[in-house]
Amino acid sequence: MVRYRRLVSALFSTALMLTLSACASTASRPSQPEALEKAHSPAVSEETLTLLFAGDIMAHKNNYAYPAFSRIWDDVAPLVQSADLAFANMEAPVADSLPWSSYPQFNMHSSYAEAAIQAGFDVFSLANNHTNDQSLSGMQETRRWFSTRKGIWACGIKEKAGGPLTWQLIEKDGWKILFVAFTQVLNSWDSVSYIDYVPSRGEKLEALFTELAALKAAYSPDLFVVSVHADEVEYKRTVWEKQRTIYQRLIADCGADVVWSNHAHVVKPWNIVPASEKAPHGAIIMYANGNTISGQRTSPSWDAPDTERDWTGDGLMMSVCFTRTGSTIQLTKAEPHFITTVLAVDGQPVIRLLDEDLAKSMRRAGRYSWESYLTERRRLLEAIQPLN
Repeated sequence: MVRYRRLVSALFSTALMLTLSACASTASRPSQPEALEKAHSPAVSEETLTLLFAGDIMAHKNNYAYPAFSRIWDDVAPLVQSADLAFANMEAPVADSLPWSSYPQFNMHSSYAEAAIQAGFDVFSLANNHTNDQSLSGMQETRRWFSTRKGIWACGIKEKAGGPLTWQLIEKDGWKILFVAFTQVLNSWDSVSYIDYVPSRGEKLEALFTELAALKAAYSPDLFVVSVHADEVEYKRTVWEKQRTIYQRLIADCGADVVWSNHAHVVKPWNIVPASEKAPHGAIIMYANGNTISGQRTSPSWDAPDTERDWTGDGLMMSVCFTRTGSTIQLTKAEPHFITTVLAVDGQPVIRLLDEDLAKSMRRAGRYSWESYLTERRRLLEAIQPLN
């Protein structure tokens, strides 16, 4: 049976330099035996692990109408591949035996998902409000396809009705990462007993906290990543207090180091949690990383780039670095990379890094509306600040 186990850098650096400076100025000179002992003691090794978290991978009709799926990822693949592990939410069943299908009941074929894997993604959440769009057969085919992909980890769909929460224990370069994905929201109750679904309140949520804490205690991972498909209003950039409370409990009560949330289809702020007794490594909460690829913004508002629908064309890829020194693990860097979906000259939606070079390339191509539009979209996204 196949089990589904599968910035702070500046602040940390500044604090570290101040600490080292203070130590250098106040510490007494070690005695000769102490100096010799230190000289002959083995150096403490330092290892880093970089995780990248994207948002929703969607397949609207205008996405899968162009068969060159690898082209979607050409510009961002180097960033994705630079991470040791890259995470994304697969917002549709993956079932080759069923027809392609767009909103409101999605289905993609494995060639579309495979293009994301070839771009560098290797860890997927399958638990979301579209998981059961193609009923039980679509879910079972999705689960089987991901389980056959070597070096790929995914969870969120159960093998049997009413089975336990699915999870992955990923071993990467000497690190153990525990990964769990669940959804708080569904579009239908079809075969819900096969989905890692937990309501956002009540006894089942409390039972989940207990189960996650037990998983953490049983496997003692170096890092614990929890994916949440949130029960929240779509397209709104508000960080809801209910979600903040739940995510803080996932850290304090369950031992999560990363809480990675999606569903809003827009980019929201993130929150760096300082190291403490409840979060010994430090932690990060991402409230929504937007759309990594979708067909929701096909007609940009050239003269009003800040409209609600225009936010659905952008996403966040958050690069998170943990450093292990001896037996101590610490979150040492969280770097946001904003991305956007652009319509190529032939109309294919492709992902581009939302930077100054993108606007310049539009100017060189004579696509002046895109140049001014993307310049403003970049300004809006870069204005997003981490929450306290």
